[in-house]
Amino acid sequence: MTKISLGAHPYLLGFEELERLMERTAKSAGDGYPPYNIEQTSPHSYRITLAVAGFSENDLAITLEENSLVVRGRQSEDSDGRVYLHRGIAARQFQRSFVLADGVEIGEAVMENGLLHIDLTRKPPESVVQTIQIRKGGHTKGSAQ
Repeated sequence: MTKISLGAHPYLLGFEELERLMERTAKSAGDGYPPYNIEQTSPHSYRITLAVAGFSENDLAITLEENSLVVRGRQSEDSDGRVYLHRGIAARQFQRSFVLADGVEIGEAVMENGLLHIDLTRKPPESVVQTIQIRKGGHTKGSAQ
């Protein structure tokens, strides 16, 4: 079966960057930690929720890097003399990236019951109709080319 690429399709012009973006995103999916949900809260808004139990607001950083929303978590080591018989709660650093389309804006981020909620809104694109003028060429029917 032949793979059809977006850049090679005759009706999709200029989508090469989208294809590279999809390939890069598939490679950076990571190990699935921390788990997250993405929900559509209205026709033009979304909410990303990450399960970050054990992290405080000070342990988390949210940045916008080019068109990527990046959430990083790094817990401070507490060496207050605790002796663990079993340590099953993850205490590791993470980085989770979400690629945002043009026009998507980040709203507020709220920490609640071990869940980090990040609200996003998408401004609908303006409908633009542009008329292209056709100029008369220098060649006429029957002339030598």
